[in-house]
Amino acid sequence: MRRGYRASIFHCLDDPGERADASAFEQFDDGLLIVDGDRIAAIGDYSLLSEQIGESDVVDLRGRLIVPGLIDCHVHFPQLDIIASYGERLLDWLERYAYPAEMRFADADYARRAAEFFLDELIANGTTTAAVFATVHKVSATALFEAAAARGMRLIAGKVLMDRDCPEELADDAESGYADSRELIETWHGRDRLGYAITPRFALSSSEAQLEAAGRLAAEFPDTWVHTHLAENHDEIEAVNRQFPWSESYLGVYARFGLLRRRSLFAHCLHLEDADRAALADKGAAVAFCPTSNLFLGSGLFDLAAMHEASVPVGMATDVGGGTSLSMLKTMGAAYKVLALQRQPLPASRAIYLATLGAARALDLDDCIGNFEPGKEADFVVLDPDATPITAHRRGASIEETLFTLMMIGDDRHVAATAVAGKLIEKGSA
Repeated sequence: MRRGYRASIFHCLDDPGERADASAFEQFDDGLLIVDGDRIAAIGDYSLLSEQIGESDVVDLRGRLIVPGLIDCHVHFPQLDIIASYGERLLDWLERYAYPAEMRFADADYARRAAEFFLDELIANGTTTAAVFATVHKVSATALFEAAAARGMRLIAGKVLMDRDCPEELADDAESGYADSRELIETWHGRDRLGYAITPRFALSSSEAQLEAAGRLAAEFPDTWVHTHLAENHDEIEAVNRQFPWSESYLGVYARFGLLRRRSLFAHCLHLEDADRAALADKGAAVAFCPTSNLFLGSGLFDLAAMHEASVPVGMATDVGGGTSLSMLKTMGAAYKVLALQRQPLPASRAIYLATLGAARALDLDDCIGNFEPGKEADFVVLDPDATPITAHRRGASIEETLFTLMMIGDDRHVAATAVAGKLIEKGSA
């Protein structure tokens, strides 16, 4: 079915950078987005495109703002149960909150209910694609893939690999982790809009035998993703240095086992040397910027300028449950503050880039999502600047000013509807 959506529209064509280069984005005050089935057919000024579609097939959303579907580059679906648990440092927080919560996901029914709720919350926040950690249990990944397929979502996920320094109830071993992951890859990877991520939790929680098995999977299935954590916390880094004394760096552990490659996605990356960033860029790996989590756990400040200088792809991420909201709007607001502390500006256009096209590039999915180029998948978000009195009062004179207001004081209330593969889901109908 062919349908048009009339509203203000904003999307990125490239990285706008620190100075909001206007050639890197398009905006239409009175725009028309034409969707044919599950694909973008056309975008432009309403006055120029209206003849391409019948008036009865146009959804009038004037007063609202359409942006591409938001992309969360790193989030833990089992940890939604512990979001906003009283703060601890990373390693203590895992022991006290994350691991006990994840034990419940051995129960397939519990995992299924949690997956349904998690994905409904993503959609309610305007997130249409995510790279997601499940738990060590194969049933948790299966539940997530089944729920995503039912919604038509584009999702990258994987069963966690963890065979040391964790509760016995959450431990697999090198061969069982390999076998379970392989079975999940063969079942789900490339099915519908789904992709598999080989998912060692982090270097500390895997033996060398398990990391070697993960590397075998990465070599056998080169179009899968590798998704893990890197250099989030000083205590973690010191522990990695003790556990792998032969490696010159934390990143070097992953490189040794073939886990540093194209489609490798590393969350956090707060405490890296220039050589690490160069290695990430050289291998085509990407980084997830997790501002609310980094602030909540006191881990440090992400250096976007250094990543950009090194040509490392970066995407925005909520990192719930260390992160404090599934809202990418709130996450962008936190990113602005993290960067402001380092005298790095973040205009709204670039924040949207990091949560849409930049995130799609980080996930190596920019051929199909991230902006409104014709032929791409029709994922988009309808934002309502008038959803709360304060944002209605503060509505900007321009689209970018309105976007900046929404990223600083907006939240899920400002997501009026989310379109997943061309299907518009009104708030409350998911």
